[in-house]
Amino acid sequence: MMARETGILADRAIAALFDSGRLISERELDLDQIQPASLDLRLGAKAFRVRASFMPGPTSLVSDKLDRLKLHVIDLSEAAVLETGCVYIVPLMERLDLPANMSASANPKSSTGRLDIFTRVITDYAQEFDKIPAGYSGPLYLEISPRTFPIVVRRGSRLSQIRFRVGNALLGEPDLLRLHNDETLVASARPNVSGGGIALSIDLSGDSVGLIGYRGKHHTAVVDVDKKAQHDIFDFWEPLYSRGRNELILDPDEFYILVSREAVHVPPLYAAEMTPFDPLVGEFRVHYAGFFDPGFGHEAAGGRGSRAVLEVRSHEVPFILEDGQIVGRLVYEHMMEKPEGMYGAGLGSNYQAQGLKLSKHFRV
Repeated sequence: MMARETGILADRAIAALFDSGRLISERELDLDQIQPASLDLRLGAKAFRVRASFMPGPTSLVSDKLDRLKLHVIDLSEAAVLETGCVYIVPLMERLDLPANMSASANPKSSTGRLDIFTRVITDYAQEFDKIPAGYSGPLYLEISPRTFPIVVRRGSRLSQIRFRVGNALLGEPDLLRLHNDETLVASARPNVSGGGIALSIDLSGDSVGLIGYRGKHHTAVVDVDKKAQHDIFDFWEPLYSRGRNELILDPDEFYILVSREAVHVPPLYAAEMTPFDPLVGEFRVHYAGFFDPGFGHEAAGGRGSRAVLEVRSHEVPFILEDGQIVGRLVYEHMMEKPEGMYGAGLGSNYQAQGLKLSKHFRV
């Protein structure tokens, strides 16, 4: 199949960006750093604790703002703790020299979102977080603010990921409906398609024992972001069970892990993203980590029945979520070509064929 002229870059094209000098890194890539439709970004050697989050703006370098706002510098060559409630800026190992027709966007990795680590990529002269304009040439920085658990990170830790795109490849509503009819994007008898996205709703009915989700505990030990299956679930999470009413009251400033009612499918020639919080659906934010790679939920890649795990945080007021309530939308984009590897298919993907699932750091 011919590659499209617009769309999201697949793994082979991302590797070619390194070969052509459009992507530069301080050290050799990790073997699994290039994903089917994205690149994991790695922390550099220093973290700057800053007084507050900031936007560089159209006339400023991030480094100039850091000189003015930094409180102290943390060495990441060895493991270091980042505390909850603090804001850190970390220069990343990777930097860009994008061609004029190529832009990029960033998002937390799934495991990052499930730990309630708020991250955003910043560029020099940025006027938006997580958006890299076409033709950008320069360094990348990651803003990190752990919200629920203190974390341990080090040089090379991977908390965020970046997607590259040429042109506009977003599917409009008619194309989205056609694709759903052909490929069943969400397991719903009557898909809700509007605003350019297909709706996901919350499942509060509970599993075989009535488990509907988890609420993060306060004042816990640290979580090492680079170590799998290191922690007991109950030291960090309070399980939540259905009490027969299939609803959940979200308390302000609490963090919840819940799951979508619908299974999600991303066919191999497409990539999907959960759209940001929509104030029209309620006073809460859903899903920090919004990228769904080609092959997520794809039966041939072992993903039949994969549901979307939702990171949920209420805002200023308590809010009642009810079973089946719409909590977000998935938008789909064309890939420029089919990836060589698909999510779950031999890539060691942690969340293929998932139901309600905490991050990989916790023992089942």
